[in-house]
Amino acid sequence: MKQLITRRTVGKLGLAALATPHFATTVVGQSDKPIRIGFSMAMTGGLGPNGKSALLAQRIWEEDVNAKGGLLGRPVQLVVRDDQSNPSTIPGIYSQLLDVEKVDIVMGGYATNMLAPAMPLIMQRKRLFIGLLGLGVNSEFNYPNYFVMIPSGPDPKPSFTKGFIDLAMKQNPRPTTVAIVAADAEFALNASDGARENAKSHKLKIVYDRRYPPNTTDFSPIVRAIASTNPDMVVVCSYPPDSVGIVRAVNEMNFRPKMIGGGMVGLQNTSIKAQLGPALNGWTNYDFWLPVPKMNFQGVADMMAKYQKRAPAEGVDPFGYYMAPPAYAQFQVLEQAIAATKSLDDAKLADYIRKNTFRTVFGDIRFGKGGEWAESRVLQVQFRNVKGDDPTQFKDISSQVVVTPQAYESGSLIYPYEKAR
Repeated sequence: MKQLITRRTVGKLGLAALATPHFATTVVGQSDKPIRIGFSMAMTGGLGPNGKSALLAQRIWEEDVNAKGGLLGRPVQLVVRDDQSNPSTIPGIYSQLLDVEKVDIVMGGYATNMLAPAMPLIMQRKRLFIGLLGLGVNSEFNYPNYFVMIPSGPDPKPSFTKGFIDLAMKQNPRPTTVAIVAADAEFALNASDGARENAKSHKLKIVYDRRYPPNTTDFSPIVRAIASTNPDMVVVCSYPPDSVGIVRAVNEMNFRPKMIGGGMVGLQNTSIKAQLGPALNGWTNYDFWLPVPKMNFQGVADMMAKYQKRAPAEGVDPFGYYMAPPAYAQFQVLEQAIAATKSLDDAKLADYIRKNTFRTVFGDIRFGKGGEWAESRVLQVQFRNVKGDDPTQFKDISSQVVVTPQAYESGSLIYPYEKAR
């Protein structure tokens, strides 16, 4: 069961960890002792499928960098702990990594709910912290040594649904009403805050705006309540199990708004896409990377080939489009900073990361205010022509079309939603 974590409870979760003494960053020396990089990862629980996909890409980075001789003349070793998709495990994991295992560097794990509770400890120790995917985690902490790989840009909360709503407003007839539904959890609340802001900027009338408990399993009453308000469009901000339940409930009830989706985690995962099959047709939702020609960044094809060769044996997403590029790039940023500064000092690394551009398999990345990307690059992708439950149909972009932003689009939106079914 997913557990709710908000910044109001972050402090409580971090109290035990904050009570432990500070250990300084390891001094670099001429040694065969590995550079140990510690972090949490969701390997079980609701976020486990995405977390394991990310970890495979990170293991490939570890092997690649060691094949080149390591960093600072030393091999690199990843020290990973399963956070079980449970925010309450995070303070203990990072306290263990820093104070007992004494890793040289700590990195952030996957998901907003897992990054937020680590922040009090990270800030108290003044450590560098590069998170994987987390939405608006630093918007209230304002910690200068935090960076994140999610391409949400300088205004993170609205970024997840901005492309979705902006695109809808270009259609004919233009929508005038919107429903917003979100899980009562950190990521979904941040994304729904942004959706509300985007809706108001277009003067859309919000006819439904509610959250549901994180342990919800039956979404029929929720979808029925939304449908009763007859919205032109529906913004959904959800986690993987919820996303599956909502898609199924919408299809079972034959609910047909003009546009639906926006901020749903899970619909990027191949196994979930195959599980839902044709029920996905017409849905439009965020993503970060797909094999469109305009996203063939330097090194990404080689990395994805390694990932896809190993994925079946590892039992992870066979294509890895959602998690693998940012997860590998997360460690490329660290690698390039260490190589440039010739140091493991957290302050030096953070200062270098703030001031430089990084060439990665996820594209060229420059960080701006709050450690967010200097520019937003959130995609909106529409599903169409999905047939049956064969996962191989999701290897190319014929059934998942990038409809915005224009710089990366691979097709035009089919509107209203019902026409894509």
